[in-house]
Amino acid sequence: MLVHPRRPDLGERGDALGAQALVALDSTVHPSGVHSRELSDGELVAATRRGETGAFEQLYRRHAPYALALAVRVQGNSGDVEDILHDAFLRVHDQLASLRSDDSFRAWLSSIVVRLVRTRLRRRRLLSALGLGADEAVDLDALINGDAGPEVRAQLAQIYALLNEVPVDQRICWALRYLEGRKLEDVARIAGCSLATAKRRIGEVQRRLTRGGEALKREEADERSAAADAGGWL
Repeated sequence: MLVHPRRPDLGERGDALGAQALVALDSTVHPSGVHSRELSDGELVAATRRGETGAFEQLYRRHAPYALALAVRVQGNSGDVEDILHDAFLRVHDQLASLRSDDSFRAWLSSIVVRLVRTRLRRRRLLSALGLGADEAVDLDALINGDAGPEVRAQLAQIYALLNEVPVDQRICWALRYLEGRKLEDVARIAGCSLATAKRRIGEVQRRLTRGGEALKREEADERSAAADAGGWL
């Protein structure tokens, strides 16, 4: 079982629907990215540019699982992730000359994957609004491990249900920060926005999560009160 790197504590504001739901995200879909004395990403990028056979294949094998996991976590299901992966590496191959720092390959790949997922999410929402398609259901089995209980699964489903309602750019920034465990600077870089914009987008989602959590608590309290008034018959 691989461990998800740098998962942050959501804190009071981000924990409206339960931090356990995020901790339960299946770590098997997120690789550690650690390899014992293989060529570094920078060395493989340089070798690819020189036309050395097999260098790009090694980059693909090293980072494809990560790219798949990123797409799944941001969009909440595994729909079309193979196509996203294929398109992402095609773009990587065609645009490798534009990579400024060979050692920043994974961050660059992340930004490409996120742009492809953003396009897909926006297209799905447009088609849904036009009555030409339905929003895809959250695929919990692709997101969390088998040990997660029903309560945790329900909490995570609520989180993704809210993410389906917020603007796509807000969803992406929040997912990168709290589902991928990225630093704010990395969120801004991958999402292609300023640090201030990334913070604002994340904050909007956090506030909605908090309001959603408070509403859920009120509903549970009302149910307990109604059961007590009925003498325990409800």
